[in-house]
Amino acid sequence: MNALIAFPSNAPGGMESFLGAHFGHCDLYTLVEVTDGEITESKVVPNMPHQQGGCMAPVHYLASQGVKVLVAGGMGMRPLMGFNQVGIEVYQGGQGTVGQAVEALLEGRLPRFTQEHTCGGGGGQ
Repeated sequence: MNALIAFPSNAPGGMESFLGAHFGHCDLYTLVEVTDGEITESKVVPNMPHQQGGCMAPVHYLASQGVKVLVAGGMGMRPLMGFNQVGIEVYQGGQGTVGQAVEALLEGRLPRFTQEHTCGGGGGQ
């Protein structure tokens, strides 16, 4: 896998931080660059503030950062459709640390995020 992967994270972010439960309501994002299946870089970027119904702001923000894959524990249907439209693959994984989620993704243990996984949004888990 060669991609920039976003992980909704709890502060302070980074590989040892725990994953945020819901992509749009996380503290921040840990971005992990993977090249030939190996982590080559990681950095932390802030979450985009948004109001109910403004859930596309984080979608466009992550796309502008060059993100190609997102691992999330929860999200609504509208942002999932948005990620699909901007070409970001979404996988389900909302437990443990960012480092553990990277490992699970690279080992093929995370399922693709589908509409059956969506929640009502607004912070609901």
